[in-house]
Amino acid sequence: MNDPQYGWWLPPDVSVHGADIDFMINAIHWFMLALFIFWGGFIVYCLIRFRARPGHVAIYRDIEAKWNRWLEIGVAVAETVVLVVFAMPVWAKIKDDLPLAPEQDAMVVRVVAEQFKWLFHYPGRDGTFGKTGPEFYADDNPAGLDFDDEAGWDDITVRGFHFPVDRPVIARLTAKDVIHSFKIPVMRITQDVVPGMEITIWFQAKETGRFQVGCAQLCGLGHYEMKANLVIESKEDFQKWLDEEHEALGLDE
Repeated sequence: MNDPQYGWWLPPDVSVHGADIDFMINAIHWFMLALFIFWGGFIVYCLIRFRARPGHVAIYRDIEAKWNRWLEIGVAVAETVVLVVFAMPVWAKIKDDLPLAPEQDAMVVRVVAEQFKWLFHYPGRDGTFGKTGPEFYADDNPAGLDFDDEAGWDDITVRGFHFPVDRPVIARLTAKDVIHSFKIPVMRITQDVVPGMEITIWFQAKETGRFQVGCAQLCGLGHYEMKANLVIESKEDFQKWLDEEHEALGLDE
């Protein structure tokens, strides 16, 4: 797995939703570029056409032209089409069509944000998350696990994000302190993470690779440190990684 080569435009797309989102981004940018060129050119035309010259005086009367009204209506219609026909269906597909676990083989991971790092909490081999709560947060318990709950004895908590390719991933996002924003550019994901709330998103990768998780919200003086390594790997390699984490915890003894 090689590091991606970022170009001057959008980062690599490894998400099953990436093509739809990229289409929206490109369509909106081209549309705004066309408006910028047209109105910029119109302003330049007006500056030249109606510049101060000897023998010319301003005429103070209402504008009689009708084409500008129809032009503004056309722009409003085009913006409505982009929103209703393209943006809203893409948004609904990503936000509303949440895959079911385990019926659709979706993997669930809990993501905890704090100044200035990410924590990724995986259920153990029993497939059940241990009980968590803000009252359990501590330096040696960043996930807020209740150590009296037997369901959490085999849970895995790590600072790097691993998940398999070609499998839906459901991420349950929460924050300890301030508002953060969970961002994976190559997955076309940006979601605010709010203290006191658990926000659920889902995504699915179509390619393997090593990338980075960032924070898109200015969350304090150490915001620049708010990042984590992301590894998208085959199902076999992901299972191998899980087994190694269990072994490191002494769960296979």
